[in-house]
Amino acid sequence: MELKIFTDGASWGNPGPAAIGVLILSKDGTELFRISQYIGKATNNQAEYRAVIAALQAAKNFRPEKVTVYLDSELVAKQLSRHYKVKSSSLFPLYKQASDLCSQFASLAIVNVKGTENNAAHNLAKTALKEAVKSRAVQR
Repeated sequence: MELKIFTDGASWGNPGPAAIGVLILSKDGTELFRISQYIGKATNNQAEYRAVIAALQAAKNFRPEKVTVYLDSELVAKQLSRHYKVKSSSLFPLYKQASDLCSQFASLAIVNVKGTENNAAHNLAKTALKEAVKSRAVQR
């Protein structure tokens, strides 16, 4: 089985209320799993990492042979691909967790895409943020 995973993290403020969006598709584009979840206070980069972590944890259940993760955060994509070093002490534990999860897949690619190519995951994250604010769980 081959999976296409789209992830996004969103934060209103840096740090501020944050949420993640994840969409897991089969190779033919069939939706297998989605997450639209408020995660509390975080920076945008922390939310991006938490989206990748949640996605990879969910993907393990499918026992895929090949995984491609699409995300619009250049920083997270380049760090996970080891093109950028992780200099932030607040991001390093999230990087380590994501990196450890990446190593659990036989074939995994990280692809940095333009925001428009990641609309589904972006909308899932934004919806979770809007719902959290609407329910007065958080203030923007």
